[in-house]
Amino acid sequence: MEGLTTLLPILLIGVVFYLLIMRPARNRQKRQQEMLTTVQPGTRIMTTAGMYGTVVEVEDEDISVELAPGVTIRMVKAAIGRVLTEPESPELEPGPSSSQSTPDDPS
Repeated sequence: MEGLTTLLPILLIGVVFYLLIMRPARNRQKRQQEMLTTVQPGTRIMTTAGMYGTVVEVEDEDISVELAPGVTIRMVKAAIGRVLTEPESPELEPGPSSSQSTPDDPS
């Protein structure tokens, strides 16, 4: 009986560790893997580095992603951070052009 009371806290710590750390990590990994299997050409993605693009080609573990018209990169599927359901990339607004006059310009 004395051995059981000594072993019980260790077993409880193991169960708590599994429930709080191992199980959620396994579920996250499963969701990530399911997301990667749904990627197909035309899918909008955001990479783990924060770049937005559109998948143009899918091979075994590699994909080709178009970042801008005519700019395509090849990367591993694991670099996909998330699949976008609607456009989330901010639209770039043109900045002030150099032909505009500045407040210090006397003309």
